[in-house]
Amino acid sequence: MADVSSSGNTTPNTPVRPGRLKEFWRYFRENRGAVIGMYVFVFFLFVAIFAPLIAPFDPTAQNRGATLVPPFWQDGGSLSYILGTDPLGRDILSRLIHGARYSFFVGAMVVVIAASVGILLGLVAGFAPRWLDTIIMRVMDIILSIPSLLLALVLVAILGPSLINAMIAIAVVLQPHYVRLTRAAVMTELSKDYVVSARVAGAKLPRLMFVTVLPNCLAPIIVQAALSFSNAILDVAALGFLGMGAQPPTPEWGTMLAEAREFILRAWWVVTFPGLAILITVLSINLMGDGLRDALDPKLKRS
Repeated sequence: MADVSSSGNTTPNTPVRPGRLKEFWRYFRENRGAVIGMYVFVFFLFVAIFAPLIAPFDPTAQNRGATLVPPFWQDGGSLSYILGTDPLGRDILSRLIHGARYSFFVGAMVVVIAASVGILLGLVAGFAPRWLDTIIMRVMDIILSIPSLLLALVLVAILGPSLINAMIAIAVVLQPHYVRLTRAAVMTELSKDYVVSARVAGAKLPRLMFVTVLPNCLAPIIVQAALSFSNAILDVAALGFLGMGAQPPTPEWGTMLAEAREFILRAWWVVTFPGLAILITVLSINLMGDGLRDALDPKLKRS
């Protein structure tokens, strides 16, 4: 029989359960791709935050005497413009660095807007009477039945082409995923003993929704937020490429691709580097999302 002191503490031989953060990191780091993705994500985030200090030039400054200069390792290149210049003589490296700010800002704001509205509607649908639940979910089904990029294009066409309107449109397109996910998690939790006990104890509906149930539904929502972040970056780049997102001379990666279309064959670097920036950023976020899923989903944890 274990030796227990009068204060109720067990002997030092009793194993102590590690903290939640340590447990999360233990499962997360087992996915090496997720760890690499996290490091790449942190690097891009650092670049985005300190862009004005890192970028060698003003991203909108034009140098007509240095148009379409190739990268420094190619014939005709210059160490002054490491990744070359675009058709207007703007430094591509500086535009990529500042473009990271726009991409991360858009991703963060879209996730905040879509998750806030989606979680609230999902909670309401989970706790609401059947008729209100049906109305909310059918509206979400209608939104999901329309191709996401097409719906975003329609919304931006109505609101007007700009980066802010593109963010709003993408948030509207992504929030049904949060509604469905939150509602499903709430329906699963409602039948559990701790919710029944809270009801019996007289907990009010707002407390049941936001204090009792919601914290236990956050794991899949966090994973969805990571995936939404990467989708937002892709969608805003697509809208920028189509001329419906950020407008020139904003150094946004999709807009940079749109401006460089006619120079694909003459100057490969003006298209390649913005495309690689989008590819690497989205890939790193998706890899990190896989690691979050493995670490937060109890069904995927190994004993």
